[in-house]
Amino acid sequence: MESLEESLKFRQWKASLVHHQIEVQKITPLHLVHKPNGELLFALVNIQGKAPNGESVLPVAMLRGYFVMVVTVLIEQETQQKYLLLVGQRRIANGALFYEHPAGMCDSETDPYEVALKEVKEETTLSVSREELVPLSDQLLYSSPGLLDEGGYFFYCEKKLSSTEIAAFQGKKTGAEGEREHIQTQVVPIEKAMEKMTNALARLSLYMYLDTAGKKV
Repeated sequence: MESLEESLKFRQWKASLVHHQIEVQKITPLHLVHKPNGELLFALVNIQGKAPNGESVLPVAMLRGYFVMVVTVLIEQETQQKYLLLVGQRRIANGALFYEHPAGMCDSETDPYEVALKEVKEETTLSVSREELVPLSDQLLYSSPGLLDEGGYFFYCEKKLSSTEIAAFQGKKTGAEGEREHIQTQVVPIEKAMEKMTNALARLSLYMYLDTAGKKV
């Protein structure tokens, strides 16, 4: 099993603390959760450290690592209508079916573009090239920095397809083998997508896409 200190997410987190001049005095693992392949999935740790002004930092942190999220836009060739290709899956937050953009954790991969390409393919079966990925932010955006180290790389991609090709993505069952993912894709007109999403990060990334694309729908 991968140790806390060996994991990429721990090394990235600690390097970020040092970069921001946190004096790290001691880090104690409280609980580690590993993936079936032995990689570290989550870590709950206790940290003793001081900020540059001498104040103590909050003592408990949940390490999850970095993730990617890709707003996946399908443009119908015949009409130029835009659709979002969403993934639906049950989430443990409340047991509900959540509709989200393709996304995933970086885990042991340092190149977010590679992770983004893999996640779009795994979760939707859509093939996207590196050149088609457009960043929505020039820096990591953090989801809940009071506890989590989780920071996200946000992208979008646009694919022009025929109406027949777009319809073929409706209701596909996908997901990575061995990771207990049970995903079903859904194609939604972009102007109706916001109401389907209760994931705050999914909504945020769609807002960023609409702002970047200059299209308010």
